[in-house]
Amino acid sequence: MSGHRMSKKRRYIAWAVAGVAVLAGAGVAAEASMATTVSRPAPKVYTGRAFDTCTAPSASAMKAWKASNFYGAAAVYVGGKNRGCAQPNLTASWVRTVSAAGWKLIPLYVGAQPPCQTSRNPEKLTAGTAASLGAADGADAVAKAAALGMKAGSTLYLDMESYDTTNTACNTAVLTYIRAWDKAVHAKNDWAGFYGFKSSSAAAVAQAKDRTDLPDALWYALWDQNKTTTADWPFSTALWTGHRRGHQYMVNSKETRGGYTLTVDRDYWDAPVAVTG
Repeated sequence: MSGHRMSKKRRYIAWAVAGVAVLAGAGVAAEASMATTVSRPAPKVYTGRAFDTCTAPSASAMKAWKASNFYGAAAVYVGGKNRGCAQPNLTASWVRTVSAAGWKLIPLYVGAQPPCQTSRNPEKLTAGTAASLGAADGADAVAKAAALGMKAGSTLYLDMESYDTTNTACNTAVLTYIRAWDKAVHAKNDWAGFYGFKSSSAAAVAQAKDRTDLPDALWYALWDQNKTTTADWPFSTALWTGHRRGHQYMVNSKETRGGYTLTVDRDYWDAPVAVTG
């Protein structure tokens, strides 16, 4: 199991309470195209293999891994009170260096987690705080990304771990938080992405009847080892079309490239990334 976003103990508990699978409903209205919003710069899309790992690797490791020509993008944890790892390498200088080496970056923000999770997260939302917390965290995500040199038009991904989506009150609060986070990101001329689990957090967004202020791109965790964003897409085929899907398909893969060994989660990407150039 991956422990990249929260501590392994907290994440294990989160998964345990989300054991009921949720299937996507049919007939969900299609998402609006990212190209329809003219106030933000056009999104920058990357298609190909990507990875995410707990702590951003050193610039030397990133250069060596890029030379192997296996991965072309890497997710980095830019902020959030629930971010599970220290980031000594993740600086504006690091972003410039790895971007110059050819890497595309996927910024992740580990925001407030659901009130129905039993894990002890540093930041949890409630029904009463969901809107204000989402707005504050969304603005913070933009500020953190900008401090690293990520420019307007970047797509920032909110990390929401597993929870019991059959808990109606909890689910409503989570969606309120997500919408507020998205609006805050949009207000700063960035795009709002979302990372979630196929059977819980991602399904909650995909199944939401109110499609207002939902994420522009969806990164779904489905550990089936299938390098695709289409063949195993678990939701309505009308959702998040047009290069707006990412798929985390394998976790805890220990790999050595160019003399550097990292333990990573594998992703296949066909979605927007950060603007760094």
